[in-house]
Amino acid sequence: MGAFVCVCGVLTLLTSGCGISSITSGLGSSVFGSSSSQSSPSPGVSEEQLLSAAKTDVGSVGTPVGEVAHGCPRLSISPHGGHLTIYEDGRAGDGLAIMHRGEITKTARECQIEPGRVTVRYGFSGRVLLGPRGHAGNVKLPINVTVTDAKRAKVTSDVVSVDAAVAVDNPIGYFSTVRTVTFEIPEGTRPGEFEVFVGFDQGAQGAG
Repeated sequence: MGAFVCVCGVLTLLTSGCGISSITSGLGSSVFGSSSSQSSPSPGVSEEQLLSAAKTDVGSVGTPVGEVAHGCPRLSISPHGGHLTIYEDGRAGDGLAIMHRGEITKTARECQIEPGRVTVRYGFSGRVLLGPRGHAGNVKLPINVTVTDAKRAKVTSDVVSVDAAVAVDNPIGYFSTVRTVTFEIPEGTRPGEFEVFVGFDQGAQGAG
């Protein structure tokens, strides 16, 4: 119960003006390795590795993991997408009405470049904090994934979800996921001109 009260207090402060650390630039570093044009992908990193990184995180939101994979499309957290706070219905913005809060804390990616197309294997991890009005159990939160070109025009998009278990005596849960996206690279463009954005869906029910 002491841990629950502590986390609730932190959540209340976060939504009452303190905020959380801003998303850093230069996201999209890789624990997977550098870009490759080979037909078989490198062993890469597992969801377990990203999850472990999230659990040991003490930095700001969106801290990249590993070295930059040069030549790959970048991986970034979408503007305002690094965190998501869910409130009781009709009480958005009220720190005492927070049900839970999700945060993306680690990102990683690698890519496979072929003539005319690229496959990006990307991953991210983070945590879910139980709020004053939250309930113990499995919390599921929506994530939007969007690929853009050099002019920020949308190339492709996807919707995924992450989930984490929280409890009164263990009010912080963790999540991680690794996925792939393949898209065409028009003649005259380079893979590095493209960018993969991940972020919580701010239109989720109860978001505020």
